[in-house]
Amino acid sequence: MSLTQAVKDEARRLGFHLVGVTIPDPPPHFGVFQEWLAGDRHGEMAYLATPRSLERREDPRRILPECRSILVLGIRYPSPNARLEEPLAEALQNTEPGGSEQALATGRVAAYAWGEDYHEALPERLQALVAFVERQVGRAVPNRWYTDSGPILERDLAQRAGLGWIGKNTCLINPTQGSCFLLAEVLLGIELEPDPPFLSDHCGNCTRCLEACPTGCILTNRTLDARRCISYLTIELKGTIPTELRLKTGDWIFGCDVCQGVCPWNLRFALLEGDPAFAPRRGVPRPRLADETRLDANTFNLKFKHSPLKRAKRRGYLRNVAVALGNVLAGRPASSPASAALARLLLEDPEALVRSHAAWALGQSRDAEALRYLCQAEGREKDAGVLTEIRAARRQIEAALP
Repeated sequence: MSLTQAVKDEARRLGFHLVGVTIPDPPPHFGVFQEWLAGDRHGEMAYLATPRSLERREDPRRILPECRSILVLGIRYPSPNARLEEPLAEALQNTEPGGSEQALATGRVAAYAWGEDYHEALPERLQALVAFVERQVGRAVPNRWYTDSGPILERDLAQRAGLGWIGKNTCLINPTQGSCFLLAEVLLGIELEPDPPFLSDHCGNCTRCLEACPTGCILTNRTLDARRCISYLTIELKGTIPTELRLKTGDWIFGCDVCQGVCPWNLRFALLEGDPAFAPRRGVPRPRLADETRLDANTFNLKFKHSPLKRAKRRGYLRNVAVALGNVLAGRPASSPASAALARLLLEDPEALVRSHAAWALGQSRDAEALRYLCQAEGREKDAGVLTEIRAARRQIEAALP
């Protein structure tokens, strides 16, 4: 057996579902990446545009000068179309419209984040794979490995390693398994046999992902405007979600799966289950929004220990929960559990970011009960930004009331 085949077999034994090899030449779409940055479509992710980062993304040998081969790996996570066996989700489906429906309202979390944080789950496997390579060649091998954590254009490398094509939704799509994969890369100072690149495009005339995107962030050149992407807004953005985008985020409280959920290649080919490490944890995929507002720092850290959701931090997560509750209440009379949960955030939460979004959310109900909460908060709030949100919400409700 060749060394390349032995390494691929070991990678599959370690749980990786896609394995390919490519050369460490500059990625073919680096120019597109530069244009994307020049258009400020990366939002507040300034780390993407530093000179050091750009140098390394343009040439993998800037990361590892001895690099002669790059292993590109993909590991499945659950399909966003997988059925969740959660009693709360089932109860919600069987609830009549009205106040009780709002009380049971759940948020949605992107499928890759249902289980263990891949930043914690994959390093041990990547280290084991490097150790296997070194045993095979009988010496230490220069290496670097990443899982969404290094300055490389990983989808470009994956396409060149033959794993799939970059779809219109910007995701790497494999023709037999869809796009629900986490990618990882191992740069190696030995030569492995490269795979032929995946050159064909199987998106065809389909535009379902572009049409389904709630915020219209997907662009026609297979990039997206991160500043409008729900995943960016609920994870990477650390401050205020732009007012004009809040209603468009719907019930998403961490990430978004819309463009993958409607993709025919996922509907037809993606397996519902992923690697066991990413199996849904109870209470994570569809958490009850009103309950989440009670998370203090300790309970947040306990609930999301070893979970990707900790990246949002408590303040960002509850900001997202508040917006989702506002979207549940939009244009309806406020239900007691939902409005009471938002009032608790507005009146008691220590984070101004959370209070400001809770004020906006109460303003969506057009309800006298919500107006009372806002008036109460206005008399005690000291933060100027929160007061601005409170007054805007008050005016909105007052204009709607008879």
